[in-house]
Amino acid sequence: MGQAIGMIETKGLIGSIEAADAMIKAANVTLIKQEFVDGGIVTVIIQGDVGAVQAAVDAGREAAKRVGELLGAHVIPRPDESVRNMVDPLDYTNYEQQKHQQSEPKPGPKVQSAKKTDA
Repeated sequence: MGQAIGMIETKGLIGSIEAADAMIKAANVTLIKQEFVDGGIVTVIIQGDVGAVQAAVDAGREAAKRVGELLGAHVIPRPDESVRNMVDPLDYTNYEQQKHQQSEPKPGPKVQSAKKTDA
């Protein structure tokens, strides 16, 4: 069963954080991404069951209106897989692994010892 995607777009970071907090507290949803668009526009994306996402987006919409400028709110009940791929979820585990791998010293080329010969 696919999960719905909900989005709240605000002008400014404070409204987006308030909306994200309200969405997470309002329903059983997962925050999957916060996207910073040009000009101070921030989009917060969540996922979960359709009913939970709709309730969360409603709560987030009202929260964003209270403290900031709400630009838009939308729920996609069953997004196509290609749309879902556009919204890569936050994967801090993978990010930390990649960061760790980059900081590890890379093994240098193996130096073979010269073979002793009786000449």
